[in-house]
Amino acid sequence: MPEGPWWRGLRARLALSTAVILVAALGTAFAATYRGTGTQVRNQIDGDLRQDSAAFVSRIPFYPTTPAALTHAAQSYLDQQTSFGATARLYVVRIVGGGIVTNQPGLAGPASGTTPADRLVAGPPRESDESQALRTAKPGFSTLTFGEEPLRLVVVPVVRDNRTVATIAIGESAASVARAQSGVARTFAIAGTLTLLAAIALGFVLASRISRPLRRMAGTAARVTAGDLSQRIASTAPHDEVRVLADAFDRMLDRLEDAFARQRGFVADASHELRTPLTVIRGQLEVLARQPAVTREDVGHVNDVVRTEVLRMERLVEDLLLLARADEGELVRPAALDLQTFVTELFDALTLTADRAFELGEVPAGTLVADEDRIAQVVRNLARNAVEHTGPGGLVRIAVAARDGRVEIALEDDGPGIPAAQRDRVFDRFHRTDTARARGQGGAGLGLAIARAIVAAHGGTISAGASPEGGARVAFELPGFRPSASAPRPKPRRAAAS
Repeated sequence: MPEGPWWRGLRARLALSTAVILVAALGTAFAATYRGTGTQVRNQIDGDLRQDSAAFVSRIPFYPTTPAALTHAAQSYLDQQTSFGATARLYVVRIVGGGIVTNQPGLAGPASGTTPADRLVAGPPRESDESQALRTAKPGFSTLTFGEEPLRLVVVPVVRDNRTVATIAIGESAASVARAQSGVARTFAIAGTLTLLAAIALGFVLASRISRPLRRMAGTAARVTAGDLSQRIASTAPHDEVRVLADAFDRMLDRLEDAFARQRGFVADASHELRTPLTVIRGQLEVLARQPAVTREDVGHVNDVVRTEVLRMERLVEDLLLLARADEGELVRPAALDLQTFVTELFDALTLTADRAFELGEVPAGTLVADEDRIAQVVRNLARNAVEHTGPGGLVRIAVAARDGRVEIALEDDGPGIPAAQRDRVFDRFHRTDTARARGQGGAGLGLAIARAIVAAHGGTISAGASPEGGARVAFELPGFRPSASAPRPKPRRAAAS
């Protein structure tokens, strides 16, 4: 069986699909972890800055509220802090009407003196670019670029006597956020790559195991297409979806093989049934052609024989066409009919067909939805079989019963009956219970097959069994019966053999 490129196969597509799903999952997890890590570290920095600003405000008594006093108090507090660096925080106190006090040298401009008193900044200072960025920062949290690194900053205004006397800005390097996110990225890059490669390999192996029975099915289907209907998958895998599919495929092949066998048998039997009258016709014509002097009696005899065989072929062809229409679902046209009238008239007609003792039991009153002509054809076929298997004066009984909206019509006789082993096969096409009987006698073996097709088209069932008289009993059941209690029940009827 030819195969396409490996990357177009089911295994490659399953492995690729697994990889795509894994990449999407890893990407989503990475984005969430990356952002979450940055947010967590940033929130931790913000919490520390919030606590530090509260401590700063609480430890500096901003009284008296003169700019010089506030500057001195802020500078005294900052002298206890470490200069801003990688592990320290940046403090910037802007005094309203005063100057800037900070622990970052050079941020507030040059100072005179070396003592705290000398370092007090009087008047507006000469601000650097970083100082200007800090000055324009809005109250609350923000992230600035301080030097070459990000700075997380909190700005808190100090209000005394309903007026702002100072603004405190405390900053901490946010490089830890970038380092944490960079670590997450490296971890995901390494672990994700290894996981993706392992997933592709395992996905390919798993896809191979999953697709193995499918490849077996494809190979079996190819051999079946080539004509070998005996092929089966016979899967021994666990009872999963693939096993269910394999079992369904095997059952389909069983039905397909049986259908082909039935078709071959049907064609062979039909050919044989048609060959027999054709052989008789050809033989009669050859005999007539070889006679030196053909008389009117000879022509009449050949005409009678040919006419009989032609009629036999016509009946066979009609039966085959009827079965073909049954296979196409175009066999019946149901309509409402009165059951008592239908059965009584049909019984009266059957009593004139043979010298048998016909009996009809009570017929339930009501209406049956069915194709009158086709149901009559079923009853006639069953009656014809009963007549053929009983001797002169033999019993042929029609029994009708109704229950739960269904009607059962049974034909019973006192003939030899149907062997139990053949009761299911008598409805097959061209089947005969008496294999020794010549095909020229009786019908072609399609009567019961036609009866089953008509009953099935009505949604009913038909079966064969033993009658109380020791012969055969063939009964069929039809839905669509509506009883009528107002109509009188006809008495049982009996027609003696003529």
